[in-house]
Amino acid sequence: MTRAREAGLIIGELPTGPHNAITDVAGVRVGHATLVAGEGVLRPGVGPVRTGVTVILPHDGNVFRSKVCAAVHTINGFGKVLGFEQVRELGVLESPIALTNTLNVGLVADALVQTSIRQNPSIGITTGSVNVVVGETNDGYLNDLQGRHVHAEHVFNAIDSASAGPVVEGAVGAGTGTICFGWKGGVGSPSRRRRWSQADL
Repeated sequence: MTRAREAGLIIGELPTGPHNAITDVAGVRVGHATLVAGEGVLRPGVGPVRTGVTVILPHDGNVFRSKVCAAVHTINGFGKVLGFEQVRELGVLESPIALTNTLNVGLVADALVQTSIRQNPSIGITTGSVNVVVGETNDGYLNDLQGRHVHAEHVFNAIDSASAGPVVEGAVGAGTGTICFGWKGGVGSPSRRRRWSQADL
C-alpha cells in the first residue's frame, strides 16, 4: 500500500516520527484482528464478513492502575463512540482504545471490560468501575453488520498481538470493510514531531 506522503501528497510542515505512526510515542502498541469470510449477496446475520477490530495500548503496563492523560475533540458527531464523556470530564484514559464497526461497539466494550477485570480483580469491589473507550468505523456497505461478527476472542487476539514499530494500515482490523466517501477506506496512523521553543514553556 502506498501512503499519501509516499505518493507526494504532504500536508502541513511538521516532520514525521520514525515510523510516521502512533507507535512513535514510546510504549504505544497497536494490534489488529481481521475477519474476512464469504462472498456474494448479503445474507443478514451470515455474511459476507469484512470487518475486524483494532486496539491501541497506550503503554506496556496496567492502564487501569497507571492512567494516561487524555482528551477528546469531536469533529463529526455522527460516529458512535463509547467512553468519551468520562475522558472529557476526568482527562484520563484507563483502558486500551478499540475501534470496530458500528454494531459491534457494545460487544467490543464488553471484551475490554473483561480484560480490565482480569488484570484488576478489585474493579467494582474495592475500587471504582472502569471506563473503556471504543470508537466506530463504518463497514456497513461491504460487511454484514447484523451478524456482529467481532467477538471477545478477536479483541483478546488484537491485544495479545499488539506491537510497537511500523503499524499495518489499510484494509486490516477495524479498517477491513470501511468505505470513505464512496471509496474503499481503511485504518491509518500518522505522527508529527512538534517543534518546541523556549516560548512554549
